[in-house]
Amino acid sequence: MNEAHEMRRREGSSEGDSSNKDSSGANMVNLFYVTLADVAVEERAVCPVIKAPSLASPATPRLSEPAPGWRGLSSQAGHLGAVYWRSSHRLIRTQAALCSPGAFHCRMSLGLLPKWRYFHVTILLLVLLSLLLGSFLNTQVSLMVPLFSGQESFYPVTNIMFLKTHKTASSTVMNILYRFTEKRNLTVALPAGQLFHLGYPWLFLTKYVEGFKTLNGTFNVMCNHLRFNPPEVQKVMPNNTFYFSILRNPIFQLESSFVYYKGYVPAFRETKSLNEFLVSPLTYYDKNLSIKNMYAKNSMWFDFGYDNNKSGKDYVQGVIKEIQQQFQLILISEYFDESMVLLRNILHWDLDDVVYFKLNSRSKNTIQNLTRQNQERVKEWCALDWELYQHFNRTFWQKIREVVGLKKLLKEVTLLRERQRELMDICIQDGKPKNKTQIKDMKLRPYQSGQANILGYNLKQHLDNETLIMCQRMVMPEIQYMSHLYSQQFPTNPPKKIRL
Repeated sequence: MNEAHEMRRREGSSEGDSSNKDSSGANMVNLFYVTLADVAVEERAVCPVIKAPSLASPATPRLSEPAPGWRGLSSQAGHLGAVYWRSSHRLIRTQAALCSPGAFHCRMSLGLLPKWRYFHVTILLLVLLSLLLGSFLNTQVSLMVPLFSGQESFYPVTNIMFLKTHKTASSTVMNILYRFTEKRNLTVALPAGQLFHLGYPWLFLTKYVEGFKTLNGTFNVMCNHLRFNPPEVQKVMPNNTFYFSILRNPIFQLESSFVYYKGYVPAFRETKSLNEFLVSPLTYYDKNLSIKNMYAKNSMWFDFGYDNNKSGKDYVQGVIKEIQQQFQLILISEYFDESMVLLRNILHWDLDDVVYFKLNSRSKNTIQNLTRQNQERVKEWCALDWELYQHFNRTFWQKIREVVGLKKLLKEVTLLRERQRELMDICIQDGKPKNKTQIKDMKLRPYQSGQANILGYNLKQHLDNETLIMCQRMVMPEIQYMSHLYSQQFPTNPPKKIRL
């Protein structure tokens, strides 16, 4: 007993010596606490300062059990944990109350944490790991947030009906949909035989779809020009189809129609300019030829399947209500990038699915500038289109706030434009569109109509095969792309004859 007391007395004096040596830097003693207290601190209890036994003497016994004084401290704190200390000689482990150096607080050991705490700690570690991986792999960690936030994850929407209105940037939307169908190996409701439209300007009928009888109910996408006829469209598309369309300010939509269809529409043939036409439109317009004159007045209203020569407040409000019930989304051409962000979020698509190059656009020298007075006359002449545009311009921004939010919208529009510039740099020769005489590849030359000079693109040389296919799809005009899909979907049918 005396020897044991003497040993403890020597250990105490050795502790003092060791402390002095620590201050002089001669023999540093480091105390390590093995705990996850910094991640999940559960309880704290005040306890005395614990000093590590001196390791200066090689004769110090190896402690397999804590000393009586340490056991007393452990019972005060209520929990034991492993304590390590290191000297120049060896590393020794024992048990002690888990105390925070300098703060004199005892902490609960990890072994006694409640089970639900393990789950929270595991989730936290997984989130931290995903953030680290995201920073190294340059991935969008935001895509993984639903896994940890309790939000429901969604599959991309693949059953889609797009009403392709005229002169509204709808050709660019059509290209986006065509690319998506190829990426996902989907089926498209394509014009039958040598047709390029689904019966337009007549109301749509199922007979205008190639393979309707043999592929009934299996079409995923419908996006070619047609005049909307809901009962017939619903025979072609699945019940869970997403319906959307796009509108444009009638002032600019009518100007584009005038230039593009000048030689086709009777009302436009005898006038030199749209400004001249708008001074006295009834001089040139015969509503008895409405099927042929559909581009000259309220053509977007006509595309939705309604009478473009009718008027009346109740009629207008009733039609707008029907359209709102039939279509889940109406995009706005003047806010095309914002429209693509909204569409991407609603359909749960990737950013690259809605990246685009502008297609079927005209050279600036073919654009006619309208006087301010004639701009107001367009609103009167195309009053149905103007009411339609105003209403869905308001609902568009309501959808933006509900689905995306303005802050996220700005961020995603920036990302979309950055990606567009990146792909333009990869794919496009000189980084800009070309007029019809400068386009070298006939497969990429767009159809020309009226007085419009429709622009296209030349691709860079020496692209690898995978990049070349991607770039070709992004710049391929609608007629060539539709013919390409037709040959893929119906390989035994004669290919469509393209006349440019």
